[in-house]
Amino acid sequence: MVVIGSGVAGLTAALEASRLGLRTLVVTKTYAHEGNSRWAQGGVAVVRADEHDEGDTVDRHVDDTLRAGVGLCDADAVAAIIGDGPAAVASLRRYGAAFDVDAASGLLARTREGGHTAYRVVHAGGDATGAEVQRALLTGVRKRALTVLESQVAVQVLRTPEGAAAGVLLLGADGVAGVVRAPAVLLATGGLGQLYQSTTNPDVATADGIALALRAGASVADMEFVQFHPTVLYTGRGSTGRRPLVTEAVRGEGAVLVDASGAAVMAGVHPLGDLAPRDVVSAAIIRRLAEAPGGVDDHVYLDATHLSAAAFRARFPTVYAACTAASIDPSVEPIPVAPAAHFGCGGVVTTVDGRTEVTGLYAAGEVARTGLHGANRLASNSLLEGLVVGTRAARAAVSDLATGALADVDQMVEEPLPVLSVARRSTLQRVMSRHVAIGRDACGLAVAEEALDATGTTTLVDTREGVEDAALALAARAVIVAAQERHESRGCHVRHDFTDTDDERWRVSLAVRLDAEGQLVPARTLALDGVA
Repeated sequence: MVVIGSGVAGLTAALEASRLGLRTLVVTKTYAHEGNSRWAQGGVAVVRADEHDEGDTVDRHVDDTLRAGVGLCDADAVAAIIGDGPAAVASLRRYGAAFDVDAASGLLARTREGGHTAYRVVHAGGDATGAEVQRALLTGVRKRALTVLESQVAVQVLRTPEGAAAGVLLLGADGVAGVVRAPAVLLATGGLGQLYQSTTNPDVATADGIALALRAGASVADMEFVQFHPTVLYTGRGSTGRRPLVTEAVRGEGAVLVDASGAAVMAGVHPLGDLAPRDVVSAAIIRRLAEAPGGVDDHVYLDATHLSAAAFRARFPTVYAACTAASIDPSVEPIPVAPAAHFGCGGVVTTVDGRTEVTGLYAAGEVARTGLHGANRLASNSLLEGLVVGTRAARAAVSDLATGALADVDQMVEEPLPVLSVARRSTLQRVMSRHVAIGRDACGLAVAEEALDATGTTTLVDTREGVEDAALALAARAVIVAAQERHESRGCHVRHDFTDTDDERWRVSLAVRLDAEGQLVPARTLALDGVA
C-alpha cells in the first residue's frame, strides 16, 4: 500500500495497514512532520463513553454535525464516523498522544467550539492539538520502522488497462521521476487552502489529491463548500499566505466578536451567538464589514480581555505567541481578526471506508468527501475524521487485497511525466479570493473562469511547483463549476444572486468529474444516503 501524505489520516492509515500485515510505504512531498495536521489548534470532537460526559451522547454529537452541515450531510456516514470516535481517540492515546487533563477531576479537559451544544472537544498543549497528534503518530511510525519517502511529490496515479489503481508516478526534489507499484493507493494529501490569497493552511495545501483523483477517473463532490474560518489574526491590509489562526476555543472560553465601535457582531444573528457554526459567523462578519461607514473596514475584533495574560498564555500558547509577535496583548486589547480560507468540505467521493469509484484507490482526511461535513464542517470534526477514516481505509485495503478485488500490479501501465494545464498562481489566488470566496454570483464566477483561461498554459510538469500549479488550476475549476451549478445559498456557499436555501431542488451533493476530453463537467448528484 502506498500512502500519499503524512498528516493524521495518512499516518493513521499507514500504522493500521502495517499492524494488519500489509507492506506499507508513506510518501510526502516535504518532510514527514510538515503538512496541515500539525497546525490544527482546537482539538478532537469526541464523546468519550469511558468518562463522565455530563449528559453528552454520540447522538447529540451527530445532531450537531447534521445541523452544521445544513442538510447535506450523509446521515449514515455521520453516525458511522462519530460512532467510531471514542475508539479512535483511545487508539491514538495508546500511541502516546498526551491530551490536556482537568486538574480537578483528573479527566481529559474539554472545551466547546462553534456549532457544538456540549463541551466535547479534547485538546493538547492548550491549542496545539494537531502538533501533538502528529508527534504521537510519527513516533508510532518510527517504532514500526515504516518507510517514509520524503521530498517526493505524487504526479499521477498509475493504472491498469481496465482503470484500476496499480501504483504512482513520483517526482523527487532533484527532478528525477520514479514509479512505485502498489495494488492500493491511499490519498491523504490534505486541503486546498492555497487556492486563496489568505489562508490558515501551509504552503503544501495545494489540492494535489483532488487532481490525482480526478485524473485517475474518480469524482469529486461538494467542492463549492470552502469553509472560511472567521477568526484569523489580522496583521494589516494586503497580508497574504498562511495567516495565524485564532482558535474557536477562545470563543468557547468566553471571548466575543465586536466591530470597530465595540458592538457585538453576533448579537441576534444565531441562537448559539459567538459559537454559531463557522459559515454563519464568517458571513456575519462580512455583512458587518460591508455595513461599516464607507465600507472601508476589513476586520473586526475578538475581545478576550476577560482572561488575564497568564490565563490566556496557559490555555492558548500558540495564539498568545502569534499575538505577541504582532505586538498585541490579548488580555488588555481586543484581537483584530478576519475570515480566511480554512477547509474544503468537499473532496474525492468515498465511502466511510475510504473507497473511491476507482478500484484500488482510497482517500481519507480533508481530501475526501465522506458525507460527514455537508455544506459546512462542524468544528474539530476534521481530526476525528482523519483518525477514523484513515483506520477504516487501511482495513478496507487489507480486506480488498485478501478477497482478490485489487489489480495485479504487473498490469500497470507506466506513463511519462505529463503535459498539464497550469495557471499563474498569483492570478489564480487573486481571482479566487475576489470572486469565489464567501460571496459569489454568476458574473464573478464567469470572470474567474475567464481569468483562468486567459492565464492558463499547457506545459510539461517536471517540478514540484509545476505539479502544485497544475493541481491548483484543476481544483479551482472544480470549485467554480460546482459553484456555478448550485443556484442557492447554503452553508459555506453564498450566492448573492440566489440568496435563499432551496431544499426542494438543491438538497443534494453535486459531483464533478473529467470527461473524455479532459473537461470538468457536473457528473451526477449524490443522495444523502448514497449514490443517486
